[in-house]
Amino acid sequence: MALKAVIFDYGMVLSTAQEPQALAALKQITRLNDQAFDDHYWRHRHRYDLGDLNGTTFWQQIATDAALELTPAQIEQLIENDVLMWSTLNEAMLLWVQAVQDAGFKTAILSNMGEELLGYMRQEFGWLGRFDHHTWSCELRIAKPDPAIYRYTCEKLGVIPEDALFLDDKPENIAAAESIGLQAILFTNVEALQAELLNRGLLGTLPSPIIPVLR
Repeated sequence: MALKAVIFDYGMVLSTAQEPQALAALKQITRLNDQAFDDHYWRHRHRYDLGDLNGTTFWQQIATDAALELTPAQIEQLIENDVLMWSTLNEAMLLWVQAVQDAGFKTAILSNMGEELLGYMRQEFGWLGRFDHHTWSCELRIAKPDPAIYRYTCEKLGVIPEDALFLDDKPENIAAAESIGLQAILFTNVEALQAELLNRGLLGTLPSPIIPVLR
């Protein structure tokens, strides 16, 4: 098997952890404590990613479940801060993406994504244009860990799963990728990625994700 492509998740791989100020704003507007907020936020997130909900209906559903009264202006603020919460980029990984692309590998983004964040990314992130393909769950109406979304991405890249490497931060998404034959690495940080690539004998085939610091 010859590695021909690398497929990247977006959230917590190409982006960093939730931006603290935006997260605090969401909790302040909803007046929910940490546990209650997390419970309500994630309960319907998969439907948002699938495109069954948009930003407005997502927050309206949370308001119904949590017995909140949210004004249209507050819902707009929630949507805006939710987008900002996932928009801080992992600059080290973006540098590695460019190195992988410059080395001649095909690249794709495969991400569970709501339409509001996707619209912001398309407007603000010019680097998206360097990828050979994007798979966004809200447009395809299929979301990870459904095996169909991995097969679709490989087909669009023109590679068989065994010839592609997939990076994601969630174990269930890694397991689903491996179930269709993808090589897959659970991403935590660039140092751990470097170690795993070395362990698998992929360094040299792929460039190093750790950029040397010039002194």
